[in-house]
Amino acid sequence: MSDRITTVEQLEALYGQPGERALVKEIDHLNEDYQAFVRASPFVVLATAATQGLDCSPKGDPPGFVQIIDARTLAVPDRPGNNRLDNLRNLLDDPRISLLFIIPGVGETLRVNGRATISTDPALLARFEMRGKLPRSVIVVQVERAYFHCSKAIVRSELWSASAQVARSSLPSPGAMHQRLSGGKIDGQAYDRELPQRTEAGLY
Repeated sequence: MSDRITTVEQLEALYGQPGERALVKEIDHLNEDYQAFVRASPFVVLATAATQGLDCSPKGDPPGFVQIIDARTLAVPDRPGNNRLDNLRNLLDDPRISLLFIIPGVGETLRVNGRATISTDPALLARFEMRGKLPRSVIVVQVERAYFHCSKAIVRSELWSASAQVARSSLPSPGAMHQRLSGGKIDGQAYDRELPQRTEAGLY
């Protein structure tokens, strides 16, 4: 197929070289500006990779829930979830990690790449206590690359525009999806009815 890009040379010929501003914004630590983004972010997308596959997981909590240990170290609490542990399993096989910090109403995002370990240090867990509960573990990230991403994707998607919001009722409900995926073994209506209370009870 002649229209398939298969080499870096072809890719660069198609797109050209990055501009100076795109390169200068990448640093190997979190400066004062980048730390401000981390502290303001209540939502992070965490990506990992390993021989068994890839994972991209949302992480959310009050703004600043990802704590800055120092300019080259971040700590991310692992809150209760579905116990698939996809990203944690991946990190045991391959420590590389990528974080995308998103702030409601802000077009720019912060991208952080590095290597991570999983910690159960009691003193570290205690830093993330919420409602009297501790996370099971904390992902400690050693920052290798950090850079802010421009707002074009947010602007194009109108992500923060109220007029672009989609009514939840226009999509399949969690219960309906579970019912179909389970071949009817899960009662979708009961699942949806119990979901708000179950979600609140399982936050921490």
